[in-house]
Amino acid sequence: MSTILIVEDNEKNLKLVRDVLQVKGHSTLEATTAEEGIRIAAERMPDLVLMDIQLPGMNGIGALRVLRADPATAAIPVIAVTASVMQQDRNLITDAGFDGYVAKPISLKEFLEAVRIALAHGGQGTASAGAPD
Repeated sequence: MSTILIVEDNEKNLKLVRDVLQVKGHSTLEATTAEEGIRIAAERMPDLVLMDIQLPGMNGIGALRVLRADPATAAIPVIAVTASVMQQDRNLITDAGFDGYVAKPISLKEFLEAVRIALAHGGQGTASAGAPD
């Protein structure tokens, strides 16, 4: 199975996502800040990054820019996991170059589908879950 890096500062959200992914056979890496997530991504080269947008210090969009700017991590698919589901927020996330987004609170079915799509496309497609357009 895949290795997935979860960048999330909320302990309950982190535990939920970690437990769901591990039950499905994925191994997980964890970071509670964008800076820590960038370092782990560069060191461990996960198959997918799940990035919270609202993080202490650098936000998830800033972290994505750093990952995309580094040739070593540029191709890793990154899904935004966010409570910001307003259309303008979704457009900002899509325009930033995320490979998809999952709205909080997460729907397990939609979350797992977004993860499956992102892993299958290896960063070449868009996976989204949450409120319809």
